[in-house]
Amino acid sequence: MLTKKNPIEGQPRWQAALAGFDRALRARALSERTRRAYGSDIERLAAFAGEALDLGPAELGPRELRRFAQALSEGGDSKATVARRLAAARTFYRHLLERGEIDANPADLVSSPKRESYLPRVLKATEAAGLLDRIPATTPLELRDRALLELAYGGGLRAQEIVDLELTSLDVDSEQVRVEGKGGRSRVVPLGEPGWRALERYLGRGRTALLGGERTEPGEEAGPAGAEPARLRTETALFVSRSGRRLSTSDVRRRLAIWTRRAALAGGVSPHTLRHSFATHLLEGGADLRSIQELLGHASISTTQVYTRVDSRRLKSAYATAHPRA
Repeated sequence: MLTKKNPIEGQPRWQAALAGFDRALRARALSERTRRAYGSDIERLAAFAGEALDLGPAELGPRELRRFAQALSEGGDSKATVARRLAAARTFYRHLLERGEIDANPADLVSSPKRESYLPRVLKATEAAGLLDRIPATTPLELRDRALLELAYGGGLRAQEIVDLELTSLDVDSEQVRVEGKGGRSRVVPLGEPGWRALERYLGRGRTALLGGERTEPGEEAGPAGAEPARLRTETALFVSRSGRRLSTSDVRRRLAIWTRRAALAGGVSPHTLRHSFATHLLEGGADLRSIQELLGHASISTTQVYTRVDSRRLKSAYATAHPRA
């Protein structure tokens, strides 16, 4: 079993290896969130190696890593989580190999569990339009919410990408948004007229009002006690809370949940649902996969190909309903 205590406490070999790994990830300009995820996964490996086997990072082989994967499964981790932790181990050992600390990457000889087939939830175009049109865009918060959800659906942005946007991310003349995606990859995303109108209304009447306020809305956390008033400091974030701070991804999810309920949509609508709907509706409208890959910021076309399965399901349904020989 893998315990919950500090996994590298009292294990100097793992502490040194993890510190070096984190420095290497920093040198690759990976985000703090990504580095934390890698660190957490390798700490789980350190817990297993130290407690169950009393081995340092350079002493693990393929057999020990297979036992690690089995322990994760028996501990309740899903196939996707086990696969992710093994992928992190592969990256970690690649780092040790590059440093000359090991002769071969043991994780290369360990197969990841086959993941369950996953088809993302997709809204109908009428549902997505109904959700957005339901936001009145009258108060500063409504103006903000309408603009950021238009970006989520109209531009296919992840929640993290939305909250990371700066004022300088907008190219008003070309009606495009520069997005900083995963792995430090940046891309330029065009935005349609409804999205730009929503952004202009938010910038003209919403953002300034929010920067001048101090209270928070229900569902948004207040700033730290004694913090400098928002109106007295310069905030570069595009989307801000009523307290004038940059939004978090949890803020985006909470606000989306509010509007989902008001639009009477079934539960389970997340920012990623809007992103999936963006890609699926592009495919249904005739866009090619390479273009969708570029718009989504996927590093590999294989990641984008999930939408062909979504479209295939829709076509099968249409066939079964409409064709006389179905």
